[in-house]
Formats: sequence, structure tokens, C-alpha cells
Amino acid sequence: MLPPSNFQFKFEKKVYMGAKFFQTQAIYDVDRFAQFMKRVEGFGIPVLAGIIPLKSAGMARFMNNNVAGVSVPDELINKMSKAEDRAKTGIEIAASLVSDLKDVCQGVHIMAIGWEKKVPDIIDAAGL
Repeated sequence: MLPPSNFQFKFEKKVYMGAKFFQTQAIYDVDRFAQFMKRVEGFGIPVLAGIIPLKSAGMARFMNNNVAGVSVPDELINKMSKAEDRAKTGIEIAASLVSDLKDVCQGVHIMAIGWEKKVPDIIDAAGL
């Protein structure tokens, strides 16, 4: 097991205080999140990965600069900046994340932030 980091200590403290499950900030890097899940799997606490559908490259950059714990990879920012149909691309990215994360953790929570009507499209595109 990796040595405790500050974040893991916070995780451990929350478990000690009675947390029954965790919901994360938005996840855009599945490999990095999988590493986190390996670090916490011994706690036996379900983790729901956060999904925030991207609406634009500007939104992704804003999250990188202003939302603690969120890191949108340049690859996704570039994909959004080149998209002819940003809504469609944002749905595709979110669906791909849902699909990729479903075997890494115990579930996802989609934080649609004004795009609640798009959630069924994300779920359908993820094949669920």
C-alpha cells in the first residue's frame, strides 16, 4: 500500500467519522482515478465518480483554474475546442467516462449543471 498522502488522510478521517460512501469531484482522467481507487480499496467504502459534462473548452479551462481537485486533460480541452457540435462532443466525452469508470468504482454521479435534459443521452451513449 502506498504511504498515506494528505488526501488519503482526509479519506481515512472521513471513514473513521462514519462515512458510508464517497462522491468525488469531476473525473476526467480514468487512469489517475484508477490509481486512487487502488489506494482506497482496502477501506471497503463505495466510491461514486463524479461526471460533469463539458460544454466548451472554456468551461474545461475554467474548471482547471478554479475548481479544486479537478483536472481536465489537454486532450479533452483540444477535443472540445475543435468540436463542430460542442453539445454532442460533451455528451460523447461524458458517456465515454461513464463507460470507462463503471468497472473502476461502484458507480458514477452525473452533475449535469444545467444540462439535466442531456443525462438520458449520456446514459444511452454509455450503453447503459
